[in-house]
This record gives sequence, structure tokens and C-alpha cells, in this order.
Amino acid sequence: MGDFATIFKAYDVRGVVPGELDEEIAEAVGAAFVEVVEATSLVIAHDMRDSSGPLAAAFARGATARGADVINAGLGSTDLLYYASGSLDLPGVMFTASHNPARYNGMKMCRAGAVPIGRETGLTEIRDRAATLLGVPLGRRTGSVTEKNLLAGYAGHLRSLVDLSGSRPLKVVADAGNGMGGLTVPEVFAGLPITLIPLYFELDGDFPNHEANPLQPENLIDLQRAVLAEGADVGLAFDGDADRCWVIDERGASVSPSTITALVAARELAKHPGSTIIHNLITSLGVPEIVREHGGVPVRTRVGHSYIKADMARTGAVFGGEHSAHYYFKDFWFADSGLLAALHVLAALGEQDRPLSEVLSGYARYAASGEINSTVADQAAAITQVRAAYASRDGVTFDELDGLTVTGPDWWFNLRASNTEPLLRLNAEGADAARMAAVRDEVLREVQGI
Repeated sequence: MGDFATIFKAYDVRGVVPGELDEEIAEAVGAAFVEVVEATSLVIAHDMRDSSGPLAAAFARGATARGADVINAGLGSTDLLYYASGSLDLPGVMFTASHNPARYNGMKMCRAGAVPIGRETGLTEIRDRAATLLGVPLGRRTGSVTEKNLLAGYAGHLRSLVDLSGSRPLKVVADAGNGMGGLTVPEVFAGLPITLIPLYFELDGDFPNHEANPLQPENLIDLQRAVLAEGADVGLAFDGDADRCWVIDERGASVSPSTITALVAARELAKHPGSTIIHNLITSLGVPEIVREHGGVPVRTRVGHSYIKADMARTGAVFGGEHSAHYYFKDFWFADSGLLAALHVLAALGEQDRPLSEVLSGYARYAASGEINSTVADQAAAITQVRAAYASRDGVTFDELDGLTVTGPDWWFNLRASNTEPLLRLNAEGADAARMAAVRDEVLREVQGI
């Protein structure tokens, strides 16, 4: 199967260009996508990487060769592609490698209505069909390609979902990391009571200033400094395809995505009392506590956007949040949008006079380790050993929804194997920083001693 086995991941296609992913492969995937999804029309968009436009064009050649009409939205963020798929009710493909380095690219696929396509919902079939089409003449183009600018419609839709008309003026520093936030953020914020201070808004797929990955603390340093220097009310950091948003408060402190999940959940429950809120198993224990306190029903799910979106659709949940700063909304076709979450934060801040740190203080209840990766050759053996180490302890429970979660009286941790690397991912939380650190260090000694 060549590179197909390497580049088709659990939720998307991703690989090094041109070594693993090239235009010939993209063309074959375009034809396979149309066949498997049975698409007569579809919409595509791409990020600012040098290879993204050519890959999108090659995909379109494959799709039109199979008779499908292609709407090309051009440059956009991943949540703009979801808007396109939802509002046009068409299957869609986004060409991006998200936060990965410049040499990577990839594809995120969805069915009409922004319904995700993952390994268990069509991606395997697309992979296998594309492998058979690679190098085979696809025939004459019978479908059409139409350019369509959807940026204004996308921005208007986001603004319609969160009311900032009563907000006090806010000073906001946004770091786009030279990614697609540089295009979308000014359009979405246009006309709002916001003074926008841009950092690295120039679209540049080489990421000359820092990686467009807000999960890494070193990539937040420039934003934190700018928030303090400007006396800003809030800082926002976006990843390369701008579907994730990380928040910095007015003190320059990083805000946990679990805290943002709890805040937005409370706001959505105020509009939709008694509704379901989805959270993955790495989010803080404070999230389900706060959901219940606001009359909602928390549902815990596996890590990964395809699981979150499936559970949201199944339960009719109004909102879902992940520890990785992905936020999902029922009124955004159950898809994720970092900018929509940012608008909720700005609305919560702007409707009263307190600083963001005080607004959020009631939503941050526990101390978390963040994700810690350890290189382990035999991940299964390591997880078995860790479970054995805790098996005889009183008051400890286990579950294996996604990896191993061990819960004690005032702490918990989750240990998960990477799908693609020889890594174990540890997340731990405790009632306070000392308790969390003790649990974290104990588990790491077990894992790294193997």
C-alpha cells in the first residue's frame, strides 16, 4: 500500500510533502473520496502552506474526474471548512497539517453537515480505494470547479451565535502563529467592541516566529509578554489551521482548556437548561461538577474529535470540550471552532467589569499536570505494570474507556498509548498542586523504570 498505510491516521490524512504525500496521491484520494462518499458535489479549502493549494487542486482533479462538482473556498481555517460543509450541506475536505511543522501537510474530511470521517467511518475505505487508483489514468474531467469566497458568511455566522452587543470595550492580543487565524480573526472581530492587537498575522507556512501549536508553553511566551506590555484584557493563541484557541488572562497566565470548557458549558446551559455537555476523559473533574451544578448532564467520552462529535450527535449535546483546546458546538453542526469559543470568553468578560482571572476563578478547581509523554517500547506492558502497582490500594477504581484511568480519593490519572509513536501519554490531576505532583511523579517512576 506504500505511503497510504503511513499517512492515513485515525482521524485524518497527514504526512511529509513530497516524501509521503504528493499531488499524485491527492488526486487518487480525490477520486476515492467521491466514490466512497458518493458525492455529486463537495467543498474544499486549504491553509497557507506552500503545498496546500497544489494538493487541493490535485484532489479537485481526481474528484471532477469522477463526475463531482467542486466548490473551492480557497484560503480558510478548518472551522471555515466545517461552516462550508454545514451551511452548503456538502461533503468537505480541508487541506492542512494543523500545528505540524512546515514540511507536513494533510487532509481533514467530513460528510455533508460537517459529519467527521475517521478510520471507522469511511477513512479506511477511502485509503484502500485510493491505493488502487494511484497511477491509474482517471479519465476525462466531467465535473466542474467553482471558486467561492465564504469568509464573510463564516464570520457572520459566528457573530450571530454569541451576542457581544452589550460588551464593554476590550483590548485583545491574538497570536495567529502565521497561521490561518491571521485571515479569520480580523474578519470575525470586525464591528465588535474590540481593540485587536495582532501578533504574527502574516500568512506564512514556514512558521518563522514559532510553531503554531499553543499546547507547547514555549509557543505562548510572545503572547504572554504582549498581554502584559499592552495591558490587554485577554490573549488568544491559535494553531496553524485556527480550529483551536488557547487563552491567556490579563496577568499573562495560561488558562487550562478545562476551565474554558466549564465556562462555556455554563453559558450554554443558561441558554439550554438541562442539556447534555460532552467532555473527554482528560478534562478536569471540575468540568462534570460544574455541569451538574448548572443543571446539565455531563457525558464522558474518549479523546479524539470523531468520538466527541459522534457522542454529541447521539446525545444531542449542546457543547463539548477537550483538554487540547478543541471546543464543539451543536449550533455549529457539532463541529469545533476555536474562534467561537473565544467569542464566548470575550462575551463573559465583556458583560461585567472584573478581570478575566476573577471571572474564571470559580471554574478552575484542581491542579493538573498537563500531558507528559514518555518513550516506552512496550506500552501495553507498561500500562499493565502501572495497574498492578495500584491494584491493592484501598479506594482506588479503574476504567479502560481510553487507555487506563486510575481514580483515588482526591486524585486521578490517565495513561494512554500513542496511536503513531512509541509513547505513553500521562495526564494527572489532584486536589492541589502537591497532591498532583506526588501522583504524577509516582506514575512516571513506574513508567520510566521499565
